[in-house]
Amino acid sequence: MARSAMMAVVVALAAAALGTVHAAQAEDYPTRPVTLIVPYPAGGGADAIARLTAQKLSEGLGQQVVVENRPGAGSVIGTRAAAKATPDGYTIVLETTGISLPENSGYDAFKDFSPIGIISSTPIVLMAPASFAPKTIAEVVALAKQKPGKLNAGTPPAPTLNYFAAEMFKLKASVDIAIVTYKGTGPLTTDLLGEHIDMGFNTTAPALGNIQAGKLKAIAVLARARLPVLPNVPTASESGLPGFEAELYYGLMAPAGTPQPIIQRLNKELQRAIASPDLKARIVGDGGAPVGGTPKDYAENMKREEAKWAALVKKLGLVIN
Repeated sequence: MARSAMMAVVVALAAAALGTVHAAQAEDYPTRPVTLIVPYPAGGGADAIARLTAQKLSEGLGQQVVVENRPGAGSVIGTRAAAKATPDGYTIVLETTGISLPENSGYDAFKDFSPIGIISSTPIVLMAPASFAPKTIAEVVALAKQKPGKLNAGTPPAPTLNYFAAEMFKLKASVDIAIVTYKGTGPLTTDLLGEHIDMGFNTTAPALGNIQAGKLKAIAVLARARLPVLPNVPTASESGLPGFEAELYYGLMAPAGTPQPIIQRLNKELQRAIASPDLKARIVGDGGAPVGGTPKDYAENMKREEAKWAALVKKLGLVIN
């Protein structure tokens, strides 16, 4: 047999053997707890979604899914740790839109991860302390133009979508406001309640109760449609800034090289979790929308959404560390 033909046979046999090993791994998986890395602080929107999802995945997998918060550098630290984890299905990570944008992050969002599936989406909401005078985006813009550089807006740091929403607001409204960054939406919400900051580009989960209690006020929803939990809060387009939309997607990923049978098992349990009435109700009740879908759906979502925000970063000449 020619040397090239022999090599082809060896490669084919090795691939078949590897496929058999991966199938066996998936059949037994999981045999111990799974770690879900959340690259954001406890108490924020991402943490809330992660813990709800982990509880349901634990039930479906028959093993505990343990949430591990690894915040820092706007999600880079936890994401980098996940990228370097052993690709065996025992370390997964919750990610949000913007994962690909930091420079010198130590990972490639499209090469170093295997998408598992999207959990849900939630729009960014422009909110403020109840004492903040403006009630609409138009009034915020008018005040910002009267006092250039004097108003400030809080947001988690780049590469969070909250931060990019703040930058987009400055661009679309042609205003000069100071952006103050926080470690997460939890601390941001605390400072909004304490009236230490004028406004915040926040998610609803950590702030909804205080909005409903009148301690905070939602000025505009950065989405195409109003939120069912905030039916009286207009969209930015309704408020005079057409096209000002920032919708955040939460999803699960695994390190690249994780066997596909394991990815499929995780996706199957994720779909089951999202379809459960109680998780669906919690997501909607926190101001989000269940999404679901296949790993391919998540990959396509990432390609589309990351390109959208990368274009903004390039246009503004932002350096995302």
